[in-house]
Amino acid sequence: MGEPRYRWKLLRAGRLLLDGGGMFGVVPRVVWSRLVTPDERNRITLAHNCLLLSNDQHTVLIEAGSSQTLDPKMREIFGLEDYHIHDAIDQAGARCEDVDHVILSHLHFDHAGGLVRRARHGDGSELTFPNARVIVQRREWEDAIAARSVMTRTYYRSHLDPIRERLRLVESTPPFLPGQPLDRDQLPAIPLQQRVTPVLPGIEVFLAPGHTWGQQAVKFTDQHGRTVVFTPDVMPTIHHVGAAYSLAYDVEPYTSMLTRHWFLLDAAKHDWLLVLDHEPGNPCMRVRPDGKGWYKLVPESIE
Repeated sequence: MGEPRYRWKLLRAGRLLLDGGGMFGVVPRVVWSRLVTPDERNRITLAHNCLLLSNDQHTVLIEAGSSQTLDPKMREIFGLEDYHIHDAIDQAGARCEDVDHVILSHLHFDHAGGLVRRARHGDGSELTFPNARVIVQRREWEDAIAARSVMTRTYYRSHLDPIRERLRLVESTPPFLPGQPLDRDQLPAIPLQQRVTPVLPGIEVFLAPGHTWGQQAVKFTDQHGRTVVFTPDVMPTIHHVGAAYSLAYDVEPYTSMLTRHWFLLDAAKHDWLLVLDHEPGNPCMRVRPDGKGWYKLVPESIE
């Protein structure tokens, strides 16, 4: 018997608007605005992309999007619609109660917030997935609780405290040693197959640091035999494939650049099917060399 395979659905858990300058970091507006048009408040449109995996043993959600419980001011700032992960799961013909594991790339509000929702009976909030364990890197959890971020309001205790007893913390091997001087073209000395952490039969995670220190990608094999890798904020949209296209929100933009390099190299080498976490168009991409020493993304239909 081979490794377990999963059926999966792409879920869109509503729109997200973020500052274009923040999303493209050191890349000038005159450059990035050729790729995507901002609104009158300089915001660009993103998606909360999530994956719902299932087989005979497990129902697994990757990512949870933003929370229904954010206050009106924050909802307006980020252009959030009244449509969240629980709505997307209902529309997909599934039930939140059937999800037994949620795997999060990291714990920012637009990835972990959907773990809580407004209480359906009475006031307050409740767990969106009452029967699920939540899988995240230990470093990410520790940084989230300590609010180690360049942004002052991105880790919300109201999203994190309710899941404390549901956590399953993993510790994957980092691609580089702490304090190691890193050149621009540096590649990890430890191969990826020695850095992945199995978290469920047929599902692995691995560190992709830079946006946060504990950010992880999720890798699994689908029912068609494809290796699918859910891609976090190391490359949130198709327009972030360039070496310098790191977010201003990253704790270490230089590390993000290095991570993007080895991530794209491995994706091309192993023919991964990537699913980008914030791409509002088709987020499913293959990676190919561009003939100029870097990489390009090639869209793939998942229908």
